[in-house]
Amino acid sequence: MRKPYLALTLVVGTTLASCQSTYQVTDVTRTRILVDQSFDAAIPETAEAFLAPYKQKVDSIMSPVVGYADHYMAASRPESDLSNLLADILMWGAARWGEHPDMAVYNMGGIRAGLAKGKVTYGDVLDVAPFENKLCLLTLTGAKVLELFAQIASTGGEAVSHGVQLRITADGQLAEASLHGKPIDPTAKYRIATLDYLAQGNDKLVAFKAKTDVVSPQDEHNNVRYIIMDYFREHQNVGAAKEGRIIVNP
Repeated sequence: MRKPYLALTLVVGTTLASCQSTYQVTDVTRTRILVDQSFDAAIPETAEAFLAPYKQKVDSIMSPVVGYADHYMAASRPESDLSNLLADILMWGAARWGEHPDMAVYNMGGIRAGLAKGKVTYGDVLDVAPFENKLCLLTLTGAKVLELFAQIASTGGEAVSHGVQLRITADGQLAEASLHGKPIDPTAKYRIATLDYLAQGNDKLVAFKAKTDVVSPQDEHNNVRYIIMDYFREHQNVGAAKEGRIIVNP
């Protein structure tokens, strides 16, 4: 049964071995091309004509308004208005799956742009959340939650939902942690909303690898980008503020 396959393999191997290129690299040169605003001064007509039909299609997809931001919001460590908003949106989005988690975590590295005051379009949300991340709901023990908070402290802060209060040191150590005004019970179980990317233990949040009872539908409807858009559509005029969720000790 294996002889025909072996014969074919030998023929193919022999043929490939005999097809040796006669070309050889004799020299390598390189140069640098500065790409700056000077290229915007005069756009070639041929390039404009080529891109025109694609630009129209992209604009039609990116320009629809999903809501409004009541002020400029950006993400920064240890805590910011935009990062607080996105963590809270994960909490809101969990309800569509019949879940009411205790807290949410969104990574700062996954927030790739800010939101200007005024209209928020599909394209604006895509700039903020360009990845194909899905909402993920999981359970950690209190002991693992404390590990997670220590890992968040080591990064200088990640986006956490309302009710989380962390006090960290300037050198990235966890000094104090509470949830909804109560200390973390190491023996209790906590339900957490996050991104499927983080649930895999990425961005140094390895405590998530101990997760159980995972719910993370992979259909497009569960893409975090669309959850953000749905939140803006429902609330329309959206804002957020820093609340002291993560405080760095002086």
